[in-house]
Amino acid sequence: MSANKFVATCISTSLAGALWLAPTAPVSAFVAYISNEKGNTVSVIDTDSWTVTKTIKVGQRPRGIEFTRDGKFVMVAVGDDDTIQLIDTKTQEVTDTLPSGPDPELFTQDAAGKTLYVANENDNTVTIIDLQKRARIGDVQVGVEPEGMTVSPDGKFLICTSETTNMAHFIDTGTRQIVANVLVDARPRFAEFKQDGSELWVSAEIGGTVSIIDPAKREVTGKIKFAIPGLRSEAIQPVGISITKDGKTGFVALGPANRVAVVDATSHEVKKYLLVGQRVWHLAFTPDEKYLMVTNGVSNDVSVIDVAAQKVIKTIQVGELPWGITIAQP
Repeated sequence: MSANKFVATCISTSLAGALWLAPTAPVSAFVAYISNEKGNTVSVIDTDSWTVTKTIKVGQRPRGIEFTRDGKFVMVAVGDDDTIQLIDTKTQEVTDTLPSGPDPELFTQDAAGKTLYVANENDNTVTIIDLQKRARIGDVQVGVEPEGMTVSPDGKFLICTSETTNMAHFIDTGTRQIVANVLVDARPRFAEFKQDGSELWVSAEIGGTVSIIDPAKREVTGKIKFAIPGLRSEAIQPVGISITKDGKTGFVALGPANRVAVVDATSHEVKKYLLVGQRVWHLAFTPDEKYLMVTNGVSNDVSVIDVAAQKVIKTIQVGELPWGITIAQP
């Protein structure tokens, strides 16, 4: 064998060995926390195995749930205890509480993770909490039975929906004053901005619609309506909303219709309905947007939707009456 051929053979062999020994790229692993309203627990789900890895005992009637921006804690609103509990994500145990008004339900935080805004259903207020000091720093009086909460992508406005007043309140985050009230259909439950801030979607559970609001004009510019063959219109009750980051597709949980609507977020037309568990409440994407997980209250399970394929691929049993969901990378 010539010297050049020998060297080439050695290099080829070494490269093959290196490729054989090289580890495969790790698959992104995420962890989901599910609030079980009637079970007074939070279920922890590993998205590699799609299994419940732990059940955490929390306070009475847990609903709203969200990771802090730094990922160190999961905040859960325990309505009947009139507080928000903090779960340490390392120990997966409740370690502290945050102050709120009576019966906190949903909440949202600013982009920096410094300020938390909490809808308190029983006293018609939004409580403002300094997350670093873990102290209550203010309140805003809103309509009757506030629930849906979101902050505009530019951070300038907080949106709060009031179920009985049937309004979406625009609150200036600087002055903490209501600057606009937009009338929507009956019993608004949830609010979600497109990531570019061009639209605000508000679900109306009893009205059976999702209102599309122009945030600049602060007026309803259109409505998404739903019709499922074989179901009465009153059984179709929109609640949770998730919109992809590119603003092209929306997913809407339809409550006792036991379906998630897939919506073209540009034309606002419903493209298909995905059959999930019973009484679907809320939804959350995995951070890579490959999957959408939805909570099914009556069947006590979580459905996993493949976002690209737009089909349900998995069902996971959790606690009693799963309500809220939050997902992050561990």
